[in-house]
Amino acid sequence: MEYHDVTGGGGVRLRVADAGRGGRPILFVHGYTQSHLAWVRQLRSELADDYRLVALDNRGHGASEKPGDGYADPSLWADDLTGVIEELDLADPVLVGWSYGGLILSDYLATRGTDRIAGLVFAGAISKLGTEDALAVIGEDFLDLVDGFESTDAEESVDALSTFVDRCVHGELSPRERYRLLGYNAVVPPGVRTALHSRTTTHDDDLREADVPALVVHGEEDGVVLPAAAEEHADLLPDAETSWYPEVGHSPFFEAPERFNRELRSFVEGL
Repeated sequence: MEYHDVTGGGGVRLRVADAGRGGRPILFVHGYTQSHLAWVRQLRSELADDYRLVALDNRGHGASEKPGDGYADPSLWADDLTGVIEELDLADPVLVGWSYGGLILSDYLATRGTDRIAGLVFAGAISKLGTEDALAVIGEDFLDLVDGFESTDAEESVDALSTFVDRCVHGELSPRERYRLLGYNAVVPPGVRTALHSRTTTHDDDLREADVPALVVHGEEDGVVLPAAAEEHADLLPDAETSWYPEVGHSPFFEAPERFNRELRSFVEGL
């Protein structure tokens, strides 16, 4: 694993993990309050034997810079992904977005289109926020924690994040995994969390115009982003296949990594 500092939108410094020895690039974009470490079961898998696996810490997350504003601007999110693609010379990458990462992928589509990418993967993902339709596919597992996410009281904030980490999976995390996940969730400042979920944007039309293959992956027991979101994405994307994961929650790539990696490989090889 190598690490790079890449310049994103507005000059923000982004930390990027780079694994794999060549082949098609796959760019992983994590979700709300997470980090590139969410993808460890891909970055350290056999996928790295055949593909170049790249995962960034989104702006405001992990080891990337944490500006006080700019989180509502789709062009900045698109510029972040563009910065990674251009500075690391990723030719025709597949973009994989988890949860909030699906919104970032949609921001990229709205601003940059599909000329420089080969495919899209939406995993437990959203593509809209701040509207009645957007709210309809967000589960109570997320909504009833919003006050805690926004809190500047350390104990209240950590309690909300601790509950959120547990709710990101359908089963039970080991103590080691639980505290590792909690650690990188807690790195994200409350102001960033508030800005992230306070956006209002819809990308239905951008998904309808996406002219590259797409894979929609969703856990059947997801209480954070409801399965209805995946059904919407499957209907909107012109060339999409859908894969449902029984007994899996919000993190199919983490909860069922062997299946996810196998399906990701099959998708990429079919491009």
